[in-house]
Amino acid sequence: MGTESLYVCSPKETFNLERTRGPMNRNLKALAGIVLASAVTVAYAQPAGAPAPLQKHHTRRIEKQRPSIEQQIEELQEQMNQQREEINSLRQQLDERNAELKQAQATAEQSQTAAQQAQSAADRQKQQLSDQTQAVTALQSAVAQMKQQNQQVVTTVKQTQAKISTMVEHPDAIHYKGITISPAGSFLAAETDYRTAATGGGLNTAFTGIPLDHSPAAQLSEFNGTGRQSRIALKATGKAGDMQLTGYYEMDWLGTGITSNNNQSNSYVVRVRQLWGQAALDNGWTFTGGQMWSLTAETTQGLNNGTEILPATIDPQYEAGYVWNRQYGFRITRDIHNKVWFGASAENDQMLLAGNDLPKNELVGSTGNGGGLYNPTANYSFNLAPEIVAKMAVQPGWGHWELFGVARFFQDRVYPTGQSPYNDSTVGGGIGGSVRGPVFTKKISVAIKGLYGDGTGRMGSSTIADATLRPDGQLALLHTFSALSDVTINPNKRLSLYFDYGGDYAGRRYFGTSGEGYGSPYTDMSGCNTESVPAGPYASGPPAAPAHCGGNTKDVQEFTAGDWYNFYNGPKGMLRFGLQYSRIERNLWSGIGGPNNPDGGARGIDNMFFTSFRYYLP
Repeated sequence: MGTESLYVCSPKETFNLERTRGPMNRNLKALAGIVLASAVTVAYAQPAGAPAPLQKHHTRRIEKQRPSIEQQIEELQEQMNQQREEINSLRQQLDERNAELKQAQATAEQSQTAAQQAQSAADRQKQQLSDQTQAVTALQSAVAQMKQQNQQVVTTVKQTQAKISTMVEHPDAIHYKGITISPAGSFLAAETDYRTAATGGGLNTAFTGIPLDHSPAAQLSEFNGTGRQSRIALKATGKAGDMQLTGYYEMDWLGTGITSNNNQSNSYVVRVRQLWGQAALDNGWTFTGGQMWSLTAETTQGLNNGTEILPATIDPQYEAGYVWNRQYGFRITRDIHNKVWFGASAENDQMLLAGNDLPKNELVGSTGNGGGLYNPTANYSFNLAPEIVAKMAVQPGWGHWELFGVARFFQDRVYPTGQSPYNDSTVGGGIGGSVRGPVFTKKISVAIKGLYGDGTGRMGSSTIADATLRPDGQLALLHTFSALSDVTINPNKRLSLYFDYGGDYAGRRYFGTSGEGYGSPYTDMSGCNTESVPAGPYASGPPAAPAHCGGNTKDVQEFTAGDWYNFYNGPKGMLRFGLQYSRIERNLWSGIGGPNNPDGGARGIDNMFFTSFRYYLP
């Protein structure tokens, strides 16, 4: 029987088979079983006693080269065991690696989850950081704003404390139950006047009383010193809802009583200059009543009381040509956007009647009734109605512009001979305006103002007549005109220079050839160039006004130059000195045999010098 060869898998192949796992492991076991069974069958198929055909040395060689079946099986089993062990070892390693891989996967998943959580946490922290940054920025802004507000509060508190301290230690007003009372506008004055022609009028100039050139008074000069123009002013203001309430009182000592004189103690009485109350509404309407400047007087801010601008003169009669009254009035004004103002007022009236050879068959008024508290030495007209003034003011950007109209109502009672008496009345009035504004970088201001009408002479500073009478006793109004120009120069804060020229005019109004009326050319003017002298010895009395010189005033013209110099102007008030020169000329209407002068009538010229030393309360 031939030798059966047995193929034995090497350990490496067995390992590779083992690695296949699953079906290959089963096939390997089956193959091993078949090989083992084949080997046993071949061994037992040979006879038991049969000699071996092979030579001895061949047998040894074969025995030497081929192990026994048992050995092969044992070796194969041993190899299989080793392979099984290796397979088990590899399986164990694979399981361990799978476990490690699962652990790694779990760890990776956990790490990924942790990373996501960390990223989410980081995002939250980033958002929180952004929110915190915004909060910090807002907090810093709030802190900065609080610091600014705190600084403002501190500044306000300091200012309030300083204001309170000033009000307590250096009060410029009195505070009483919500009312502020201020003496602003008050001053003490020491003033003098010198005239080359005596008027006998003191500091106040009677313009229509300027003596004619050849009158006795014109041959003498006069000097006066007084403190009577000193002024006390009190202004009370308070807020009540939508109204600003104001009360104002202003007084001086330019009034006279029956016993006033200069003999030893200059005894003059207090005079009311202004005394009024006002309610100014927030919507622009203002209501004012009392004694005040007429609405015809020029103002510098709208139509507001207290902003009246007066000539800068020392003379309390101001300047010829200046249009004004200071009397009772009830005024209503309207402010439109602080650009345009409208106003109207009803004011106390007083007719000035003048002329030559006036009839006596009429009644226009009377001297004051003591029981009515009027001056028994002054004349008062019987007024038909108050005079009415309507006015508009505009401030377009340059200057202050005004336009106004006046209506006046006159009456008298006429007693014609042989007829029943009757009341005669007439209406007069006029139109006026003004403009004032700065030029040359506001160091110079220029102004002009005027009024033209019938029966408006009373409103000029010269107080020329309003009316005269017809021969039958009826009223005849005079054409009147007043105008004033002004230039004011302020070279610095201390010095102010002013130059004014103005005049008042009354036209002729005469009837027939007997000289009746006002300014009649038939009036005897032959004695105007002759100084009147006493007719008898010295004891017969002083000389009178020139005889045969009865002309009426045609016009009064005045040129004025003056200055104010402030020695001090600060929280303690103001101390100033004023010096003024005025040349005033009064002209009469010409008549029969009048003087040979350019106007054809008599005239009087006066040169006047004024000084003023004033202290104004702060």
